[in-house]
Amino acid sequence: MPRVRSIGARVALLCAIAVQSLVLCAGASAQTWPTRPIKIIVSQSPGGVTDVVTRAVTDPLTEELGVPIIVENKPGASGILGTDLAAKAAPDGYTLLMFLDINTILPSLHKDLQHDAEKSFAPITLIARGSHVLVANPALPVNSLSELIAYAKANPGKLSYASPGTGSPQHLAAETLKLRAGIDMTHVPYKGGGQAVADVLGGQVQLGMLGVAPVLSHIKAGKLKAIAVTGRSRVKVLPDVPTMAETVLPGFETIQWQGLVAPAGTPPAVIARLHAAMTKVMRNPAVIERLSTIGMEAVTSPTPDDFRQMIAEELKRWPAVVQAAGVSPE
Repeated sequence: MPRVRSIGARVALLCAIAVQSLVLCAGASAQTWPTRPIKIIVSQSPGGVTDVVTRAVTDPLTEELGVPIIVENKPGASGILGTDLAAKAAPDGYTLLMFLDINTILPSLHKDLQHDAEKSFAPITLIARGSHVLVANPALPVNSLSELIAYAKANPGKLSYASPGTGSPQHLAAETLKLRAGIDMTHVPYKGGGQAVADVLGGQVQLGMLGVAPVLSHIKAGKLKAIAVTGRSRVKVLPDVPTMAETVLPGFETIQWQGLVAPAGTPPAVIARLHAAMTKVMRNPAVIERLSTIGMEAVTSPTPDDFRQMIAEELKRWPAVVQAAGVSPE
């Protein structure tokens, strides 16, 4: 029996040494990180808002970390393709994902996702947010949200609105408006914002709930009327357009946002360094100005855990909205 105890003690000692070695190696690895290029996966197409936001931060982030930052667009299946790839990547700090609003909506739309929006990722920080904007074809005889609501109630079922797709943040923003205002409008979904904008311009659809960036030039040219923005405050590039909350729907707010995450299991020291670097990047005047031109605001989360909590809150928010919109999970 004493020998058995001795062997057991030796095994325990060896295990403790092994665990300590792993911890020391992980710490050393985090201290030397990064030593090679870092890839940021963007689950949306090139040229879109998320792509523009990502590319606006790559050069300053390269300067902060001392290695090249490579943007890799992996669009497909409403962002699921790129998100799955990031979730399966090695948790070594060399693959990151631009995580956005749609990532917190997807679990309400799809039953069999191959990733978990909370458990598959280590949040780093929110980096940008902005409003959606409700626009109208100039032929529609309304110029404000109160006029639109009155017109919709006087003409039930006659209004239609475009969005970049069923289940998109823009679609759900419009459905939230319908619920809050008690009006009926027909949703016309598109595969992306480009054709949606074109059809509102052409009058095939009277209204559009869209991001600021794809409609900004048309609003300034008088080809579209901006009825209201959905954020809590007015948009810098559209200072004369009121928020929905300040007009007839107090408390109304929907936003689009982007943030940075890494695969779950990425060393905490790497997450902390990325958070610190992104905090500096998002204070860069050139980055702030670039985002402002597309209607986005440069922001950061105080800590990675604050971003984690925001994601959790968003995930709780959307199931009821999706159900109210009549969208059945696939």
